[in-house]
Amino acid sequence: GNQTQEPTFDPGYEPDWAVISTVRPRARAEPSSPRGSWAFSVSLGELKSIRRSKPGLSWAYLVLVTQAGGSLPALHFHRGGTRALLRVLSRYLLLASSPQDSRLYLVFPHDSSALSSSFHQLQLFDQDSSNVVSRFLQDPYSTTFGGFSRVTNFFRGALQPHPEGASPDLPPPPEDEPEPGFEVISCVELGPRPAVERAPPVTEEDWSRHVGPEGRLQQVPALKARIFSGGLSPGLRREAWKFLLGYLSWEGSAEEHKAHVRKKTDEYFRMKLQWKSVSPEQERRNSLLHGYRSLIERDVSRTDRTNKFYEGPQNPGLGLLSDILLTYCMYHFDLGYVQGMSDLLSPILYVIQNEVDAFWCFCGFMELVHGNFEESQETMKRQLGQLLLLLRVLDPPLCDFLDSQDSGSLCFCFRWLLIWFKREFPFPDVLRLWEVLWTGLPGPNLHLLVACAILDMERDTLMLSGFGSNEILKHINELTMKLSVEDVLTRAEALYRQLTACPELPHNVQEVLGLVPPAEPCSPSPSVSPLPLSPTRAPPAPPPPADTAAQPDSSLEILPEEEEEEEGANS
Repeated sequence: GNQTQEPTFDPGYEPDWAVISTVRPRARAEPSSPRGSWAFSVSLGELKSIRRSKPGLSWAYLVLVTQAGGSLPALHFHRGGTRALLRVLSRYLLLASSPQDSRLYLVFPHDSSALSSSFHQLQLFDQDSSNVVSRFLQDPYSTTFGGFSRVTNFFRGALQPHPEGASPDLPPPPEDEPEPGFEVISCVELGPRPAVERAPPVTEEDWSRHVGPEGRLQQVPALKARIFSGGLSPGLRREAWKFLLGYLSWEGSAEEHKAHVRKKTDEYFRMKLQWKSVSPEQERRNSLLHGYRSLIERDVSRTDRTNKFYEGPQNPGLGLLSDILLTYCMYHFDLGYVQGMSDLLSPILYVIQNEVDAFWCFCGFMELVHGNFEESQETMKRQLGQLLLLLRVLDPPLCDFLDSQDSGSLCFCFRWLLIWFKREFPFPDVLRLWEVLWTGLPGPNLHLLVACAILDMERDTLMLSGFGSNEILKHINELTMKLSVEDVLTRAEALYRQLTACPELPHNVQEVLGLVPPAEPCSPSPSVSPLPLSPTRAPPAPPPPADTAAQPDSSLEILPEEEEEEEGANS
């Protein structure tokens, strides 16, 4: 079912990060044979694969396998260093873990033709194998939003340059991956983050300058850009929101708008009559309508009750909320009412203050976010995966930290994306945030960059405090009503500009930002490119192999970070 309540903790489990046992380095006896008897050298061009040991209490090791099929003596790492070696090798070779064995790194030279052939062999672009799934153990929320892909490419940000040999760690494969997976190791340089200044809100006078003959709006792109940069003055919202939410056409004349409103008013009351005319006896035999009414009454009774427009037991605003939501059930039978929709309607009704107009504006908003409320949660999984893509580009160390604390699935952002930060900002700030997001500028997923901006603002608190997964969730929830919408929007726009200035931005990141059209999905369910971070140009997808069973799309999944203990005590 659809559950959109705030996540609650279950303290009855002990997460795997709660107890960390340190192991002292073992005292090493002097070898009985000369070191030279174990020495060897091999050309990188002769390597076929590299096998990594399983994590455990013993020392980590790597085994190099040559093209001839022979194995060289194991390289043991008593004090860590497997990742560092793989990271250095990745400068000269392409390393990708085998679809059959996640601990076997296949080695390919940096050659375009060989690389293309290797991708084909690895099925990296096969849409039917997109659910390369590794479950998050011990994460109390991952089963709800199951199966998100971890972004395994790494980016080096110019704001935090790494000295030579100290770039972010190569990601290890998952500890227990029940299904085949792959990783592509690459590095993209981000430029400096530009400074951004917000503009003042658009006023009634500014708006009137865009109204031409017959009441038609002129220079609409420039007007939208102004709304994006500064929002709207409160007195203008009642009119402008009807355009932003698609109720009124940007191209229509004043007379055309009046005719449209008359038509939509009749349509609204016809739908409202459908449920209004149901007698109590009929409703008792209509479990679906009765269930919707009960859920709506419960949610409306606790929606924005501190707002004067809705406070008090007999407030007419509450009745309008209920009527509009019940009528929406008639309008969208398949979706009906899902908890959280009242949060989206409340600000619209507060601003519009007209039942019919508010209903159609709400329908326009739901056109943007209705996928958030579908039972399959495919849209929410896709958005969380896209958020992870962006965050991995912008801040790999933060992603690594969240992974290490079983929070890499970003499920603590679920409520943010579900109802567009409605409960995170004060009510007036929500109005400003939404009208900026409704412009569709600078791309289709600004709300994901808003989430990145909030995490960017909190990164030091999260990373320096030593929070575990429960503390991370608690801290995120405690940000409610403490965020400045202007600061967040400023940072979100700066992040967008920083990303779009990167000349080597991976193709599927460009898709998220709306820089290139999204690839055509191969299945009816929404999906993300199966590559965590795909090349700058979208490669052609090879046909699926005959022996590969088609699997349902799992959108993006999270692969947990290995603990440093597997490599021995490093400190």
